[in-house]
Amino acid sequence: MVVVHRLPSLPTDEPRAHHIGNPPSGFRNPWPSFDEAHGGVLDILKVRFARHRPAFVPVPERSELVPVRKIDFAQLKGKGGPAPGLKVTWFGHASFLVQTATASADEVEEGARRRGVNILCDPVFSDRTSPVHWAGPKRYTPTPCSLDELLESVEIDLVLISHNHYDHADAHTLTAIWARRKPHVHFLAGLHNARWLISACGIDPSCITELDWWDRVEVEVEAEAEAVGAEAHAGNEAGTTTPTPAKVQITCTPTQHFSSRSIFDRNHDLWCSYAIQDRDHERGGSEGVPGKKVYFAGDTAYRSIPSAGLSHEEEDERPTCPAFKQIGERLGPFDLALLPIGLCEPRQFMSNVHANSWDSIRIHHDIRSKKSIGMHWGTVRGGLSAQYEDVRTPPRHWRQAAEEAGLSWGEEIGLMDVGQTLVLA
Repeated sequence: MVVVHRLPSLPTDEPRAHHIGNPPSGFRNPWPSFDEAHGGVLDILKVRFARHRPAFVPVPERSELVPVRKIDFAQLKGKGGPAPGLKVTWFGHASFLVQTATASADEVEEGARRRGVNILCDPVFSDRTSPVHWAGPKRYTPTPCSLDELLESVEIDLVLISHNHYDHADAHTLTAIWARRKPHVHFLAGLHNARWLISACGIDPSCITELDWWDRVEVEVEAEAEAVGAEAHAGNEAGTTTPTPAKVQITCTPTQHFSSRSIFDRNHDLWCSYAIQDRDHERGGSEGVPGKKVYFAGDTAYRSIPSAGLSHEEEDERPTCPAFKQIGERLGPFDLALLPIGLCEPRQFMSNVHANSWDSIRIHHDIRSKKSIGMHWGTVRGGLSAQYEDVRTPPRHWRQAAEEAGLSWGEEIGLMDVGQTLVLA
């Protein structure tokens, strides 16, 4: 059973600057870092179909693309070896499974819960990120497992949705998760997103919580009583123990982006990122070990670049989004950040909504992340990126940007294979 408790929102200087109207009819990016001069339908058509547009950039052979590993479900279930810490598994693009730390063998003997909270972030398992399954951006890197295999092996407790774009909010995937896990799964999303989660996915409104920027919730997952060996629990005649609920705290945080599922609802639904903290392992009085913290950026930009060909020094003179320093000051430091690095070309057109590698290095510093992994690349691409961005470019630029910033590759900045699980001990 999943129980969501609302906590007091974090105070802000301008708490409703991103709202359009009161109550809000829509939302906006309230910072000088967002330039809305580009990005309309006519701009898209001009860039996409202009006479002098670049030639189509083919997807190279699989050997040149991001490696895909077979999912280690035993590791996800916490079986074998020492008790793991918080785990993060990449399914491609912006889809991640975040699992808060499991109990150690000693803690289990003392009656602690066996597993942590299983959280899916922006899950997309469809072949196309589109309103229809016969057209639209197509996946060129397979998922490391099927959705059925994942749901068969892992009890999903919580789904975080950063915004309503089809490459982050796949109705087919969300419907399948709900059908398999209802009513034992809860969905978190920005304001106004419940409407399509209900209409397109059939999710019960009681299992959806909408959040504004800086809203916080604590989520408890109450496990069923678990049979254990009588010898491991001397004095417990029934041979059972009721594990304590696993807890995680989620804060909805700002990003510079936009929303739309059609041409008629642009910016109607709020977009966001999430700060995730494992509350279960704040052991307090005994060890004083704080819970691990993960930042999931979803989709975001950092600044707006008005023309192509600017140097990094010239780009650094542009206004940057102040939200990330606020996130770092209020919620950092983070043990891990998942930051976008791809689908960001052409730069003068995409920069106000999509960060590139150099932008995300700045975000890494602003949010005070100890380690950041590049995402939003290597999986799917739309019409614009098919003409302007080689799919091998984002990881190369990510490493180049890290080295230019003096960050240690593999320690402070890195990449994951699709299907890889990273453990934060």
